[in-house]
Amino acid sequence: MRPLVLATRNHHKVEELREILAEPCDALGVEIVGLDEFPDAPDVVEDGITFEENALLKAGSAARLTGLPALADDSGLAVDILGGAPGIFSARWSGGGGDRANLELLLAQLGDVRDENRAGAFVCAAALVLPDGRSAVELGRLPGTVARQARGTGGFGYDPIFVPDGQDLDPPRSLAEYTAEEKNGISHRFLAFRALAPHLKELLTT
Repeated sequence: MRPLVLATRNHHKVEELREILAEPCDALGVEIVGLDEFPDAPDVVEDGITFEENALLKAGSAARLTGLPALADDSGLAVDILGGAPGIFSARWSGGGGDRANLELLLAQLGDVRDENRAGAFVCAAALVLPDGRSAVELGRLPGTVARQARGTGGFGYDPIFVPDGQDLDPPRSLAEYTAEEKNGISHRFLAFRALAPHLKELLTT
């Protein structure tokens, strides 16, 4: 099996992506490995202004370092009334205070916003970059609304205050109340990498 590098040192992300892309990877004879296989890999400065740019930066760096095809993603929560913020700053929205501080700051900023104006989406850009410079990037979006208080113990980040659209429950569940299997089947990351799969077949066979 040929290695396909995922630009992360998070073993959970590697395993998750192996599941999402199992079919195309098996067909192409490639196996996803993480950057922990390459301990000298430097951290990338994510100074792009879009999810797509940051995903391409990370994948491009990994491809140049390893000489192998590389995957990467960049994701966050985009709230309509905030003009798409926190967006690419989602992980550091509170200035480095961590997940809970980010979540509480966002709830405070939306405190006076009516329920009908709390729409947003989790967004993920998934990128593939080859050592010769060829690349592809796709977006996945999970639309929903920002709740007024956190619910649930699963997931991470903004999951406890994000309510995905399309539920017929009363009250609808936050993403933190979904099982891992349920979340993985609808997530913005799942959608982005599934959209990227045809590019894998195209670029890795030509």
